[in-house]
Amino acid sequence: MESIPVLDLSAEIDVMWEDLTQAIQDVLKSGAFILGPNVKAFEEEMASFLQVDHAIGVNSGSDALLIALHALGLSEGDEVITTPFTFTATAGAIRLLGARPVFVDIDPDTFNLNAKAVESRVTQRTRAILPVHLFGQTVDMDPIVEIANKHELRILEDAAQTIGGDYKERPVGALGDIAAFSFFPTKNLGGFGDGGLIATTNDELAEAARSLRAHGARRKYYAERVGYNSRLDEIQAAILRVKLPYLEGWITRRREIARFYDRELEGVSGLQTPRKSPWSRHTYHQYTVRITNSRRDTIREALQKVGISTMVYYPHALHRVPAFAQDQRFPMAERAVEEVLSLPLWPLMGRDLQERVVEQLKKACIASS
Repeated sequence: MESIPVLDLSAEIDVMWEDLTQAIQDVLKSGAFILGPNVKAFEEEMASFLQVDHAIGVNSGSDALLIALHALGLSEGDEVITTPFTFTATAGAIRLLGARPVFVDIDPDTFNLNAKAVESRVTQRTRAILPVHLFGQTVDMDPIVEIANKHELRILEDAAQTIGGDYKERPVGALGDIAAFSFFPTKNLGGFGDGGLIATTNDELAEAARSLRAHGARRKYYAERVGYNSRLDEIQAAILRVKLPYLEGWITRRREIARFYDRELEGVSGLQTPRKSPWSRHTYHQYTVRITNSRRDTIREALQKVGISTMVYYPHALHRVPAFAQDQRFPMAERAVEEVLSLPLWPLMGRDLQERVVEQLKKACIASS
């Protein structure tokens, strides 16, 4: 029987094949490969989509975080409040600038930063809050903004997994001072390689980010600060311009598949489907369930044996890995790494495959109980 991957990009590539190949050929014929017309047009299109004044294309989502923090003026000894339940790049960007990530435990329902616990971690060294909108659902941002205003802190949204999402009908990426996006191929809007974007409505931050992505120079060969070589490739921009008009429709399809999973998996013993917050519409970059009673790995192995792939995002909380080790406990994050399991989901996934996932997952849950 056909195996089921966690993500299959082939069907959507087939749908866009002619437009994609034409866009790539046009770039090759143009000879403009670095910060060319496609990058400029894509930045304008993204600024409009995100409802911000500035969108700056960079080499990756990781670089978007690093450059955004640098633009905010982060330096040695500063502290940034963030979550321990996220990808390495979030805390890595903080450490690369000589600052310290200060972790706050997660909300057990959404897996996102627990906004109610943030203020207790503010110190005289705190300079910023870095909420991560995980799996396609936003952090509760109003309390974060209130705390930032009270303590004169900056907010960087890590929106790598939640492009097209919203918070109380406001688009992700326009909820703080600056935001970072990723176009890694597995993202809801993904390129055919690395790519990232910085979004802001602050003119000074935008100017700093544009300078920092090009070696710290606003004009060629005149570096005003030490910067980076981090520019969105022209070919990636051309590809992303083809894909952007499909994004909202694909998110709608992701929600439809998630509703099917919700309905079919309701009441399965020891399995908790994704909890939806009252403030945002989930975009389902991942459909992540909880499996309790120490059965997650057993169930995952059972699914693998019948050809169904799953993923664990994330197998370790960041305060428990060597690069960011801290002698503290974050019980909700530590519990999540033992229970989370992301199921196969992509916009053009057929109902027959969805039904197989549900059927085999139910069987595995019953067999392991």
